[in-house]
This record gives sequence, C-alpha cells and structure tokens, in this order.
Amino acid sequence: MEPKVIREMTTAELIERLEEEKQQLVKLKLNHAVSPLENPNKIKVYRKTIARLMTELHSRELAAKPNAGITK
Repeated sequence: MEPKVIREMTTAELIERLEEEKQQLVKLKLNHAVSPLENPNKIKVYRKTIARLMTELHSRELAAKPNAGITK
C-alpha cells in the first residue's frame, strides 16, 4: 500500500484497515507454521503495511496534540 493512499484515508478507515491487516498476518503466520507458503514474502509485506498504518496513526495523534513530541 502506497503512503499516498494511506494519507488520504480517514482515521477510522486506518484503524479498520490496521485490524484487517493484523488478522491477515496472523492467518498467514499460522498457515506458514503448518505448511510452507508459496510466497513467504507476503508476511514481510503485511508487516510493512501494518507499520506504515501505525506510523500514520501515530503522526496524526501527535499532530492533534499541541506541543506533542517536544521535550525540554
């Protein structure tokens, strides 16, 4: 998933998509443990997508709070 697409999503959509991606990752890991996947790189793709979604959510949380992330 491209960062541009992620930025255009609403926060509710991001949270929903994040949950879906996490569920898919769990399923893939379970299937891979039982029998090897045809393309094990899919696990890496899901992990990176989850990280991108979480990063965008975190940046939105910081943007919503005044003086967030500023330490003295």
